[in-house]
Amino acid sequence: MNPMSARFRTLLAALAVAITVLAAAAYIGARAVTAQAPQISVNLDDAGALGSQTAIPPVELFAKELVDLQNDYYKPFEPQTPFRGEAEAITKYLQSNHVAHPVLPSEIATGDPNADAQRLASVVAYADRTYGAHLQAGGSIALTQAALSGVMDSVDDPYTVYLTPRQIQSLNESLKGGDFGGIGVYIIPLKDGETALQPIDGLPAAQAGMKPGEIVDTVDGRAVRGEPADIVEHWIRGAEGTRVVLTTHPYKKKTEHRYAIVRQIIHVPTVEKKMEDGYEYIRLTEFGQTSADEIKNALLYGRAHNAKGFILDLRYNGGGLVSAAIDISSYFIPHGTIVSTIDREGHRQVEEALGDAIASGEPLVILVNRYTASASEITAGALQDYHAATLVGTKTFGKGVIQSIYDMPDGGALKITTERYLTPLGREIQHKGIMPDVIVPQSDDVILDSPGDKQLAAAKAQLKKLLQ
Repeated sequence: MNPMSARFRTLLAALAVAITVLAAAAYIGARAVTAQAPQISVNLDDAGALGSQTAIPPVELFAKELVDLQNDYYKPFEPQTPFRGEAEAITKYLQSNHVAHPVLPSEIATGDPNADAQRLASVVAYADRTYGAHLQAGGSIALTQAALSGVMDSVDDPYTVYLTPRQIQSLNESLKGGDFGGIGVYIIPLKDGETALQPIDGLPAAQAGMKPGEIVDTVDGRAVRGEPADIVEHWIRGAEGTRVVLTTHPYKKKTEHRYAIVRQIIHVPTVEKKMEDGYEYIRLTEFGQTSADEIKNALLYGRAHNAKGFILDLRYNGGGLVSAAIDISSYFIPHGTIVSTIDREGHRQVEEALGDAIASGEPLVILVNRYTASASEITAGALQDYHAATLVGTKTFGKGVIQSIYDMPDGGALKITTERYLTPLGREIQHKGIMPDVIVPQSDDVILDSPGDKQLAAAKAQLKKLLQ
């Protein structure tokens, strides 16, 4: 594994606002279940990627949004709540387009989704008629997107959001393993408006000589600073075989680099593995659609090399698909409950182990920290409850709710919190996290898998105790 890659990941934890490659959505038919901590910010200037949205009446979008939100959001909310959210979002959007003091009509909710959708759409239509001259090209679509986002934001849940067509495409690619035309980099927006790149070993950017932590200045001559991450991503990606030119500089240095890179179809793995001192170290970066197979292959690799035990590193893993968490947990737990989910009506659904354990009873240590979240906490919590693993590190993030994905007529999607989950012993994770068995504090700027990684050293020591 690349130690610089590990170092850069720890740097990102302190600097990044969001990592666009880390996903929060996937599709199984029209609906999929996810469990992920990072929220992807919504870009409201996405008119170039909306496809058929221009042919979709806003009232149809609001009707679909209200029905899904009212029926499936895991907590009840007042009918007037979406109206307040829409008004706040439209006002903010208009102000960002130099309308100093926009005035919008006040609408009263009826509680009927179809009637309320008409009223929400009428507010958008009024804002477009009254202030449309202040908006840029595609402003009407962006205004509708702002309103759709406001309705979702109104329930005050950071995981319940509207995703634009471009965003949902990116998220889908990520959890499918990332098959797309690109150069093989993680794209990370930093708090100062710059965008950092993390090249993936063996892929075009790394092969061209790009180093972890380089700050991208231009993409094909277009300045990057201040641009949203999904816009930068859109510029970098393209058809297989085409060329993209990037200029960069090392983090906090002024030396300029220029890269002319030919795009390839990229598959981003989620697992890194290595044998060391008779045990296998496995790092899982997210719970994607290919992660269970990648973990299975890693475990089989370890057994083929006579691994005496395993270290599963879930630090900085923000989660992903619930199904992947169940699959991966089942490799270590031969039978019994993996996780229980509870919806707004109090109905409980129990997810059982799949009966395909391949490392049950093997010495196992799991590394966790405050960025270990959601689907990661499902797996860590289940293995801890069954005493199938020893957890080492610091308390986890504490995201114990699950989102479902709903397709929208405009090609976008809704990500709605629909359930909360409990560990096999009935522990609730939301806002509480999981306390490891062995607490080892560590600064975020420590390089993972390095001599200074005290948590990994403690995991190795714990594994040796288990092997005695």
